[in-house]
Amino acid sequence: MKNLFAKIAAAGLFMLAPVMAQAAEGYSTANVNMRAGPSTRYPAVAVIPAGSSVEIRGCLSDVNWCDVEFYGSRGWVSGQYVQALYQQRRIYVGPQYYRPLGIPVIRFSVDNYWDRYYRNRDFYRERDRWSRGPDDYYRDNRDRDIRDRDNRDRDNRDRDRKWRDGDRNRDGDRDWRNRNGNQDGRDDNRRGDRRDGDRRPNGRDFDCRPGDPSCDQ
Repeated sequence: MKNLFAKIAAAGLFMLAPVMAQAAEGYSTANVNMRAGPSTRYPAVAVIPAGSSVEIRGCLSDVNWCDVEFYGSRGWVSGQYVQALYQQRRIYVGPQYYRPLGIPVIRFSVDNYWDRYYRNRDFYRERDRWSRGPDDYYRDNRDRDIRDRDNRDRDNRDRDRKWRDGDRNRDGDRDWRNRNGNQDGRDDNRRGDRRDGDRRPNGRDFDCRPGDPSCDQ
């Protein structure tokens, strides 16, 4: 009977072992941003002060980034800013220490991770773009900024061209009025000269004599 209880207890401990190995205690070595993904390009979700305790929930195998918990919040921190206690000394968390520290190797998916922890965050609305990776997200933003800048430049050029065309039209109207106004003035003068000429036959003044029919015209 004692052997049976011992086997059951051992089996229970064996079943609990993976659960117990799901987290390791660590410490931040600097004021570091906890981010929404394993890259400095992902949005920051909190700042972990230097010396703060964090729970390391898992780390990636290909890059040294770890999923940590800090005061109930979850996010990612580079292993170069996290230390853990190993054989009575603090070491920086790296792939060679994952197994001895009981840190599981995990994967990251924007859809699953953000659905679980970031539904109330503003950046969650753009998770479809972020799911392609932070480099693609920033490349899309850069291309969009370039398109917007080109559109603004084109609009500015069109507006400047319209202003220049408007100025030329106004200058043309002013020149036309000046030219036609001067011409009208000259015509008026000539008409006045002709009228004066009508009063002065042959363009010369003369004295009317009584009975001269020219004086009656």
